[in-house]
Amino acid sequence: MSLWAIVLAAGSGSRLASAGIGVRKQFLEYEGAPLFWRSLATLSRLPELAGLVAVFPPEASGAAEDALKGLLARSPLGLPCRTALGGARRQDSVAAGLAALPREASAVLVHDAARPFLTPDLAARLADALAGGARAVIPGLAVADTIKAVDADGIVVATPERASLRAVQTPQGFDLALLRAAHARAASEGWEATDDAMLVERLGEPVLVIGGEPGNVKITNPEDLRLLAREESAVPVSVTGFGYDVHKFGPGRPFVLGTVPIPGAPEIVAHSDGDVLLHALMDAILGCLGEGDIGRLFPDTDAAFENASSAILLDEVLELARAKGCRLMHADLTIIAQIPKVSPHRARIREAVARLLDLPPERVNLKATTEEGLGFTGEKKGIKCVAVVTALTPAAFPAPGTLAPSAPSR
Repeated sequence: MSLWAIVLAAGSGSRLASAGIGVRKQFLEYEGAPLFWRSLATLSRLPELAGLVAVFPPEASGAAEDALKGLLARSPLGLPCRTALGGARRQDSVAAGLAALPREASAVLVHDAARPFLTPDLAARLADALAGGARAVIPGLAVADTIKAVDADGIVVATPERASLRAVQTPQGFDLALLRAAHARAASEGWEATDDAMLVERLGEPVLVIGGEPGNVKITNPEDLRLLAREESAVPVSVTGFGYDVHKFGPGRPFVLGTVPIPGAPEIVAHSDGDVLLHALMDAILGCLGEGDIGRLFPDTDAAFENASSAILLDEVLELARAKGCRLMHADLTIIAQIPKVSPHRARIREAVARLLDLPPERVNLKATTEEGLGFTGEKKGIKCVAVVTALTPAAFPAPGTLAPSAPSR
C-alpha cells in the first residue's frame, strides 16, 4: 500500500468573514505558522505515509505556496509535499487533490485543515484499517444528544435511534481507485456530498466507522477560535530523557553517589566531584529539555567547575527546567558497579536524590547491579550509572523539525 494524504485548505472561511475576521481559518497564525501546517506536520509522523498534497484556494495560492516552501525549508517533513488548486465545492477540492497524487499511490487519507488537533494515533488506526482490507474507513463519535429529523416547516418527522448514529470526522481513508471512481460518478451525475464517504456510500460500497477523537474538533465559527487559545493550556505533554555516565577509579576525589559519601570505596578520577549518579541524572533531565548534555553546560576544560559540587550543578539544570516550564515527575536510576556495595546506602541515596529533585521518595527509584565480573566495572576499574527521567512540558505543539518526529504507538 502506497498511502498519501490530502489536506484540504481551500475553504473560503465565509462564517469567519461574516463576523469581520478577514483571514481564512486555514491561514490563521498559530504557534508561528499557518493553521494548515499543523495537519501536514501531524500526518507526516505516520510511518506508512508516502507523501502529502496541500490543496489551496486559487486566489490565495501564491502566498500559500510561498508560506509552505518557507516552512518546509525551515522544518522539513521528510516526505514529498505537493500542492493543488481547490474548487468551489469541497468535493471539487478533493478531486483536485486526487489528480495531484502520483501514479504509484494506492490509498489516500483526506483531511480538513480546519481540524488541526488530530493525532498521529488516529491516522495510524485508519492506515491499519486500510492495510487490513477496508476500502473505506472513517472516524466517528457516538452521539450524546437525541437527534430529530424535521421537515421544511420544522416539524419533527422522525427520531433516529441514537445508538446507531455517529458524528463523523476527518481524516477519512480510502482505497484510491474506489475514491476516484466515486468522484468520477459524482461529476458525471451531479452528486453533491459533504464528505467523501457519502460518495462512496452512493456507489453501494461499505464504509467502516472506527472510533474518532473528542479533541479532533473543527474550527468553523468565530467562537471556535477560542479552541486555539485553549490548546496552549491543555494537558501537558509527557517527555522522557535518558542519561548515562562513567567514571574510572583512581587517585582523585572521594567517592560519593547522590551526594552520599560511601566509606571504604575507591576514589574517583573526575574534574568535578565525580558524582556519577547525579551526572547521569542531569543528562536525563537535559534530555527532557532537548538541551544536550552536561559536557556542553559544564565543560571539564573550564577551571570554574573543578571539584564543583554536582548538587549545585544539578540545581542549575533544574532551574533551566523550571524556566522552560518542565516539571519532573519520576526518576529511575541504576548504578552498575562491582564495588562498592551499594545496597547498605540505597535508602539514604534515594532520599537525598528525592530532596534534590523536590520529589517524594516513591517517585525516585534506585537500583544497583553488577556485571558478573565482565567489562571494566566487573574488573573493578570504574563505575557507571544510567538514569531515565519522566517530565511534563507545556502542551504547546512543537514546531515541526524542532523535535525528532516520533512514530505513533501501534
